[in-house]
Amino acid sequence: MEINPGTLLKTIDSPDDLKKLPREKLHQVCDELRQYITDVVSVHGGHFGASLGVVELTTALHYVYNTPYDQLVWDVGHQAYGHKILTGRRDNFPTNRKYHGLSGFPKRSESEYDTFGVGHSSTSISAALGMAMAAKYKGETDRKVVAVIGDGAMTAGLAFEGMNHAGVADTDMLIILNDNCMGIDPNVGALKEYLTDITTSPTYNKVKDDVWKLLGKLPVGKSFSRAMAHKLTDGLKGMVSSSANLFEALKLRYFGPIDGHNVAKLVDTLKDLRNIPGPKILHIITVKGKGYAPAEKDQTVWHAPGLFDKITGEIKKKVYDLPQPPKYQDVFGHTIIELAEKNEKIFGITPAMPSGSSLKYMMAKMPDRAFDVGIAEQHAVTVSAGMATQGLKVFCNIYSSFMQRAYDQVVHDVAIQKLPVIFCLDRAGLVGDDGPTHHGCYDIAYFRCIPNMIISSPMNEGELRNLMYTAQLNTTLLPIVIRYPRGEGVMVDWKTEMKEIKIGTGRKLKTGKDIAILSFGHPGNFAAAAIRELKNDGLNPGHYDMRFAKPLDENLLHEACQQYKKLITVEDGSIEGGIGSAILEFMALHGYKNDVKILGIPDRLVEHGTPKELHKECGYDAEAIADAVREMMKEKIAVTQLLG
Repeated sequence: MEINPGTLLKTIDSPDDLKKLPREKLHQVCDELRQYITDVVSVHGGHFGASLGVVELTTALHYVYNTPYDQLVWDVGHQAYGHKILTGRRDNFPTNRKYHGLSGFPKRSESEYDTFGVGHSSTSISAALGMAMAAKYKGETDRKVVAVIGDGAMTAGLAFEGMNHAGVADTDMLIILNDNCMGIDPNVGALKEYLTDITTSPTYNKVKDDVWKLLGKLPVGKSFSRAMAHKLTDGLKGMVSSSANLFEALKLRYFGPIDGHNVAKLVDTLKDLRNIPGPKILHIITVKGKGYAPAEKDQTVWHAPGLFDKITGEIKKKVYDLPQPPKYQDVFGHTIIELAEKNEKIFGITPAMPSGSSLKYMMAKMPDRAFDVGIAEQHAVTVSAGMATQGLKVFCNIYSSFMQRAYDQVVHDVAIQKLPVIFCLDRAGLVGDDGPTHHGCYDIAYFRCIPNMIISSPMNEGELRNLMYTAQLNTTLLPIVIRYPRGEGVMVDWKTEMKEIKIGTGRKLKTGKDIAILSFGHPGNFAAAAIRELKNDGLNPGHYDMRFAKPLDENLLHEACQQYKKLITVEDGSIEGGIGSAILEFMALHGYKNDVKILGIPDRLVEHGTPKELHKECGYDAEAIADAVREMMKEKIAVTQLLG
């Protein structure tokens, strides 16, 4: 399906083309940009509401600033679709998030306009400050640096660290606070309430507007107006409101709040701020999903809705002839409620992902025992540790890639103190079209080297329930990791009776001959499919579900090493440091000389695509496992064929 941009948008191949347009045409550019994003995402999918909310800001920034010489840093990047379209990627935009297509996030290797690669929140201020410091050192006094950050991303400690330094670094940078009260889910915490106070203070906003109108009528020069405006505004802030105190205390000159959907006002404001030196912050108010009524109404659903009918707003869902297995995240969300109803010590914690992790179900049913702590993974881990010191059973649910941000807290606050926090790592393995910033490749390796950690992964939904049940019993009193992938499992009838699993024990699923497959987690299902296929080749591999990467089931490994000359390990984590490596370490320790092949995520960055495409590329889907068995058994196959 061909999607055509509007009459003005199709003439814009770079910000230079945008700058050729008269200011009064920018409204039309915004309308066409918003429509083009809607047209493409409705057919091809992707993030949606965030980019609609910053159409006017994106247009104004590229109209006013000399990008890419002036450097623009987007936080997270969900909102950067308009930026991509205006910077030479309009015609390729339909390939966004597709295999070998455009990245769904700003990416330095993709465009010179993408000054910093992003995907995790709250990095923009620190990155932009680093660029501004470099510009100052190199004497590039005319180079401007702008960071665009949402109010949700402001809840992370890194954002405050960046602002704290920016206020005293004496650099020329602008922070734009895009305030829409939304991340993926509604924002939470004291900062949200603070910003709401700013935007709703009638006294402050009325007096501020009156002062600026008065200054505009005074017969004085521009320099006087700027100086007087600054002094009067400072006095105004102290007199009628505490609005800017937080930012001013950090020595950031505060401007706003202003309407983030008035492109003319944004252009005028940005032109003024471009000429004001030093660190400053512009507070704009926007609506996530602006211009598309369904997205404005339900901003969580329309963060990334999938395919939809742009006319009716109906989100298209796959229609199946037979019942389908649930998503692992939903199994977690419903199972934790089952457990919590029987164990009053169970609590749930998530850093800004209640919908993605499905902790939202517990938050709705047990609001005093399940909490969204905002985009603050470090805090999520340590507050869980604090609760654990008081005997509570805390399920701390964090995406695998986001857990990387709280590594020190896991070591220092949990593992060293042997606190039995239960880490449920959603989105483990290759997550698909979000790409390398979101793949959960490394958790097996980075947890396996930490003392006192237990690392597990279920092969199916029933095993996830059993591991969760076991974790809340936790007779070991050690921290437990339960990692599981994004998406659907394999069991339609998943609501099985929960049973305790002995820590560090795997399962022998099938006895075979000559070669065995040792799988960890969901890829065990790929191995089972490969074994069924290999029957046609006369091959009969054994199959073990290891279930724990730490501690390993040594009895199971002794059996496998003694009964099978050849072994294949399969995991959806990095080969370096993963369970395959752990098994090789075990073999070396015990003097086994078996022939071993490790399948998993290779030692390179894996780009975006569907999980199926990426499993195939990385060589651990069912076909790849079957091929690995054939390769290792080629001599036997040759003899069998020779004997006819």
